[in-house]
Amino acid sequence: MGATPPPAEVDRATAEVEQVFRQDSGRAVATLVRLFGDIDVAEEAVQEAFATALRTWPSTGVPPSPTGWIVTTARNRAIDRLRRESVRHERHVQAMHVNPGSLDPEQDEPEELGEVDDRLRLVFTCCHPALAPSAQVALTLRLVAGLQTPEIARAFLVPEPTMAQRLVRAKNKIRAAKIPYRVPSHAELSDRLRPVLAVVYLVFNEGYVASAGDVLTRTDLSDEAIRLGRMMAELMPDEPEVQGLLALMLLTEARRPARTDASGALVRLPDQDRSLWRRDLVDEGQQIVRACLRRGQPGPYQVQAAIAAVHTDAATAADTDWRQILALYDLLLALSPTPVVALNRAVAVAEVDGPAPALVLVDELDLTGYHPFHVTRADLLERLGRDDEARQAYDRALALTDNAAERDLLVSRRAHLSR
Repeated sequence: MGATPPPAEVDRATAEVEQVFRQDSGRAVATLVRLFGDIDVAEEAVQEAFATALRTWPSTGVPPSPTGWIVTTARNRAIDRLRRESVRHERHVQAMHVNPGSLDPEQDEPEELGEVDDRLRLVFTCCHPALAPSAQVALTLRLVAGLQTPEIARAFLVPEPTMAQRLVRAKNKIRAAKIPYRVPSHAELSDRLRPVLAVVYLVFNEGYVASAGDVLTRTDLSDEAIRLGRMMAELMPDEPEVQGLLALMLLTEARRPARTDASGALVRLPDQDRSLWRRDLVDEGQQIVRACLRRGQPGPYQVQAAIAAVHTDAATAADTDWRQILALYDLLLALSPTPVVALNRAVAVAEVDGPAPALVLVDELDLTGYHPFHVTRADLLERLGRDDEARQAYDRALALTDNAAERDLLVSRRAHLSR
């Protein structure tokens, strides 16, 4: 038996495995789906590869290409499984048909990505119209973004067992319906676009404000969403909503450097040092917004991007053109009449007309399971001097928040209410 590696080496290797898992597990699954044509085989093989890494890397050291090691190991595990299980003969043949070289265990490096990225293929597979919209989004978050079932359940505001069943049903549907693993033809793209955009935006939001954990953000998810957005914009340059989503993500991501202070505490938009905003992303996002405006085909993502652009136009929070933002929210509410849009519009109403009429609008909404709803109520109640009610609203928001940075900010704001 080999010598036990020192604890420091175990910790370093474990941290590396966790980082690779968060950043590249989705890429590994997508690559294995391309090679073997089976989502369950791909997921299980990738999970086995990460488990093997946890056992071996502390002793052997982290390989020069950790992600390549994971993909290669997962591929070989999948080959072993397919060869071992005679009941999988049909899938074995299918895998050979998809890519005969994928069954060569002596191949040491994963294949290069093709012209269209594996993850984009997998996004469109998960967003096939044969699947329910909620299943499309959930499955893509699981397979492409690498989110775990509890994280997806929180994003959907449903119990974890409900989400687990939804994911299983969606994968079974893909298998039973023999849904192809490909980017659809241009004639099909427009019908498939809406759920794909929703998926990419949810991935971005999970990265911009992680649903749980000790840190506010997960840059790997935000970066992945923007990368997918750029790929889609290149694939569909004439789709204004694709351009709008990309602009929205760029303008939102531009604020990331100012969203936390030196200690990692969350900084609200009005309090951010705008000199820290990334001008390259602001300029790129605003340029896309101007191009969208010239098209004259407004859609929800384009309007949200325009709202973000108005915020980035203001040198200080006091310079924000809230009347223009409110007008844009009126348009957005007409295009997408959802309670969340109405909640965000109420924030603009508070800046234009005051907190009292805004609170009336907020209290009409059925969003009791949505923690920003209670944060907004707490802020409006505090501005109205109704501190006891504001404290209760902060308590409800805290009960629905699992992100440590958000919780710390809410605790601080609650503590500063006048006694």
